[in-house]
Amino acid sequence: MDPTQSYRVMLYIYDMSRGMARQLSPLMLGRQLDGIWHTAIVVHGKEFFFVGEGINNCPPGGTPLGEPDSTVDLGSTEVPEDVFMEYLLSLAESTYGADKYNLFEHNCNTFSNEVAQFLTGKTIPSYITDLPSEVLSTPFGQALRPLLDSFVINPGGNNITGQR
Repeated sequence: MDPTQSYRVMLYIYDMSRGMARQLSPLMLGRQLDGIWHTAIVVHGKEFFFVGEGINNCPPGGTPLGEPDSTVDLGSTEVPEDVFMEYLLSLAESTYGADKYNLFEHNCNTFSNEVAQFLTGKTIPSYITDLPSEVLSTPFGQALRPLLDSFVINPGGNNITGQR
């Protein structure tokens, strides 16, 4: 009997503000934010993330964002690549289709959190998943919400369904 193969699962974390959130958040929000986080799951030699056009992938660090600002080792999974891709396609057809993206409530971080739990049983760090509620709990965040709700983050990559 073959031993079960395991695959490393990493969380890639990018600061979309490139340091500006750290500098400007105390003035604008009245509290310190260390970044505006975009996350992706890296497994089976690819980086997977959710954007305004659906679930995308690329080689690790292969988006225009470049290398991640930090990484978190989420452990390993025994989920083989073919099963994982079936899972992602089912998500792309249901909860993570292009029309489902919302900057505050259904974004790359909710995707990374759900996929991390599927693969490893672990969640991504709460400082990432709590960021939208932190921003929206401020008067400035509430004032900006109508504008920010129309934003779509898209750092590139290839859509897993082949659609754009």
